[in-house]
Amino acid sequence: MRERYYPLNSLKEGHWFKLICGASFQHLPTVRNLTLAYTLAGADCIDVAADPAAIAATKEAVEVASQLKSWAKNHKFGYQARPLIMASINDGEDPHFRKAEFDSTICPIECWRPCEKVCPAEAIVFFEKDNAINLGNSGVIDELCYGCGRCLSVCPNQLIQARSYVSTPSSIASLILQTGVDAIEIHTQVGRETDFQRLWKSIKPWVNQLKLIAISCQDDEGLIEYLQSLYKIISPLPCSLIWQTDGKPMSGDIGVGTTAATIKLSQKVLDAGLPGYVQLAGGTNNSTVVKLIALGLLANKSLKQDKDYINNFNIPISENKFVAGVAYGSYARILLSPILEKLEKMHKSQLEAIEFAYDTASVNTKDVNQNQSKKSQLTKLETIPEILWEAVSLANSLVSQIKRL
Repeated sequence: MRERYYPLNSLKEGHWFKLICGASFQHLPTVRNLTLAYTLAGADCIDVAADPAAIAATKEAVEVASQLKSWAKNHKFGYQARPLIMASINDGEDPHFRKAEFDSTICPIECWRPCEKVCPAEAIVFFEKDNAINLGNSGVIDELCYGCGRCLSVCPNQLIQARSYVSTPSSIASLILQTGVDAIEIHTQVGRETDFQRLWKSIKPWVNQLKLIAISCQDDEGLIEYLQSLYKIISPLPCSLIWQTDGKPMSGDIGVGTTAATIKLSQKVLDAGLPGYVQLAGGTNNSTVVKLIALGLLANKSLKQDKDYINNFNIPISENKFVAGVAYGSYARILLSPILEKLEKMHKSQLEAIEFAYDTASVNTKDVNQNQSKKSQLTKLETIPEILWEAVSLANSLVSQIKRL
């Protein structure tokens, strides 16, 4: 295996690819399938919401990808090693979470349990004992529930409620780090030094178990001075550091021009000479790597720079300073959305068939419940080889842009 494809070595050589599932993007089947497709395509890092359920889904997908390594190689996809799993945390907000809950002991025994069947996280379970439902040990698995709310409306007896709670960034940090993630990304803004310092205090005891810390910040007056102050707070670090230049968040799918802001911001940070790697995000899309190559900002000295392209783009070149990698969020997700929507439609069709069978009494409750395992499998990308190949091929078309340099 070539060393450059290991995640941290990709940073060193400037071929780092990160998938951003997003700090608030928590539809777990989609997170899982995106992770699987981009991992098989050779992604170095998967950035997910700071939620144990999202992290668990991501870990599961990475494990499945490792089992499909030979399949990926046979199809000439880019998988070489497990990607780092990164959890995103905001230093200045109190994220709100909610979980479903209900008392399973009062559920009618004859209920066909639609809550279990619509749950995308498979967080609602009913255990059987002696061919009967053991209601006392059934209900919501708190660690898997991510609060989508789908079960609330389908319960025929209205027994399910949403339990809301507020967690501070510091408490979330401790919780997430205990799940064994490889990396943490802290989203901050100029002027939030006190908030950052408070969050870092809660993270610091766990830093030795991390392989990477990333700090994401948008451009603003006094940015470089602010980043320098953050570096003083976190130094010394026992792991690698990334400065994520967040150009235009959530805009990568809009048009080719959106990548300009993050490239300009990356040069600003590169010119400051801060210790650590610089990685683009926010507005990244299919044009990003092409523009970085033209500007000489990727570590590939054999390529000639397109002087006309550089002049048209109106960005000065930094000598001997390179961007270490690129993170893709909305563009990467939208690229695969037609395939994942196809998978979702297949899942819904099967669920409707189960509901119809129950409504027409053509099968008994036990038969309906036995179809639950088949339904849950249909949401998983790897269960349909032709769709898996299509998804990974598309993911590979994006990942390979920076990997083939």
